[in-house]
Amino acid sequence: MDILVEGHRTFCYTGGKPFDPAKPTIVFVHGVLNDHSVWILQSRYFANHGFNVLAVDLPGHCRSEGEPPRSVEEAASFVVALLDAAGATKAALVGHSFGALTVLEAASRIPQRVTHLALVGIAYPMKVSAALLETSLREPMKAIDMVNVYSHSLLAPPPSALGPGTWLYGSSRALMKRVLASNAKVNVFHRGFVACDTYAGGEAAIAKVRSPILFVLGRNDSMTLPKMAKPLQQKATHARTVVVEGGHQMMLEAPDAVLAALKEFVAQ
Repeated sequence: MDILVEGHRTFCYTGGKPFDPAKPTIVFVHGVLNDHSVWILQSRYFANHGFNVLAVDLPGHCRSEGEPPRSVEEAASFVVALLDAAGATKAALVGHSFGALTVLEAASRIPQRVTHLALVGIAYPMKVSAALLETSLREPMKAIDMVNVYSHSLLAPPPSALGPGTWLYGSSRALMKRVLASNAKVNVFHRGFVACDTYAGGEAAIAKVRSPILFVLGRNDSMTLPKMAKPLQQKATHARTVVVEGGHQMMLEAPDAVLAALKEFVAQ
């Protein structure tokens, strides 16, 4: 589904279902150099079990127009504008990595409109090494290979993710190359990493959140180590943590475990 957000066409995967104002809404926000497809199992489940689903392509990524966010704050403003444009008075927000920082910041701005906040693969501060920042700018294809090594702990996912025999490294590399190529004007890889690296509002943001909070962390995550979520966990109220057996791309490495954690959480 295409939604006009701040004057730009924005693509949201809805699981093939029309938006129904009478239903609860759940928004999925991807991380750097990803798109809506990383939530394929989780978004399809909720779309077929009574929810409006908005699994978004962030501005300037793949099927969405607009300027790619320069910061977490800009991305959060977009999420709030998306809810307004869709007519969602309240929503559950789910984000992965950069997307987790984004929904955290968004929830701090509209705490009365957020019913649940799920932070998947989050770290704070989410610092990016100088070498990786430079490589994402100068040699993005090399950086894609580096990130894919750090992001995965498995060679292939269970059948419920992308199907038997799916090669996680290869499929993720292909996705990242496609997202990078989707914007000929802006290196969304480097811009996204800079936004992660410079975000300094996490602790202030989580103190303003009023909804239940769920941390979903990958036991074998080498990009955002589980211990790197502690500064936020210590500040959070009404929060719980689920650790799944996977790496940073846990939505594909541990799809059933991530889905089970989200199902239980939003059922509260």
